[in-house]
Amino acid sequence: MTGTLIHTRARAQKVFGFAGFSGSGKTTLLVNLIPEFTNRGLSVSTIKHAHHGFDIDKPGKDSFEHRAAGAHEVLVSSRTRWALMHEQRAAPEASLDELIGRMSPVDLVLIEGFRNYGHDKMEIVRGRDAHFVLATEDPHVVAIASDKAIPETQLPVFDLNDASAIANFVVHHCGLAVANDAAALREA
Repeated sequence: MTGTLIHTRARAQKVFGFAGFSGSGKTTLLVNLIPEFTNRGLSVSTIKHAHHGFDIDKPGKDSFEHRAAGAHEVLVSSRTRWALMHEQRAAPEASLDELIGRMSPVDLVLIEGFRNYGHDKMEIVRGRDAHFVLATEDPHVVAIASDKAIPETQLPVFDLNDASAIANFVVHHCGLAVANDAAALREA
């Protein structure tokens, strides 16, 4: 297994997604998975899809005023972080490939949402949903994470609360070497 490799102009990035209904626990799972990956020596970035408009800026701030005046992009920088805001204006929504191409290279890009895109993903299913949907329609769903048993699938099913097992699957599926692997090989 090699996971999804998204090719951008400058490089290829390993990508793995998490998709499911709103409120299924995607964000909570990613927040628990990120330390699992970083503790294994992997660098990780995330992309979150929003189905609605959003704004990370505030009226009255200089950066907001720059955008309101018509700036195409506004980059805000400080000693601790920088953020680039790009206005789509009338342009169509950027593709996942385009967005990944704007990011710095890392070992793994985790995608929350973008469920209709053709990257490998894990479907998140909560008991109240009582069924999985994406896995029956999307060949890119390679596993399911749930808080209940799901016997009616051939896909691997993981306990939604077992971030370590899910991280193990993603690392293996994407063919990522982790720092712990090298140490284990030296000890063998």
